[in-house]
Amino acid sequence: MRPDYSLYLVTDRMRMSTGTLSEAVEQAAVGGCTLVQLREKEIPALDFYMLALEMKNITDRYGIPLIINDRIDIAMAVGVAGVHIGQKDIPADIARKVIGKDMLLGVSAASVAEAVDAVEAGADYLGVGAMYPTGTKPDAEYVSMEELGKIRRAVDIPIVVIGGISRENAMLFRPMGIDGLAVVSAVIAQTDIKKSAADLKSLFLGKEAMNGL
Repeated sequence: MRPDYSLYLVTDRMRMSTGTLSEAVEQAAVGGCTLVQLREKEIPALDFYMLALEMKNITDRYGIPLIINDRIDIAMAVGVAGVHIGQKDIPADIARKVIGKDMLLGVSAASVAEAVDAVEAGADYLGVGAMYPTGTKPDAEYVSMEELGKIRRAVDIPIVVIGGISRENAMLFRPMGIDGLAVVSAVIAQTDIKKSAADLKSLFLGKEAMNGL
């Protein structure tokens, strides 16, 4: 079954408002988060593995797919739903061969060419951005709304937008056919994570949320 991409939480322990990542992720899940990506760039493999097990216990409890950023070995060892890779990581076609056909493969893209290449390599969804300035990746390449529209028309797999997504712009993307918001600080850094998640999801879904969809 195709995942619900509407509110895709990307973790960042340096920005969370809670004492533990488990608490932050659980609050986000209660607030309506539909997917979680565990992103850890600078911790030892064993620590990443143990943290992934801890996160999987939470996401399984709420029926939310867990995605691991970059580390295919950790993803396969823990048995999560999938992996997400960037343009400077292992090539997407190789990643697909390693993980097989049953795990989700997400690929970051900032242009039509990158998006099309990712689809041809076997990506299940795209993470497109950065849409706006963001503290989590200050050197990220920006994607214009025009380019986003071109990417949407060029590929038929789900797209989540990332980079500076907030309450002020969350409502702009659903009308363009975008499948979800990938967020970091807009949820995990907020004092009330549960409410922030619920508000963003409602803003993104608009009338659908009002109708309980």
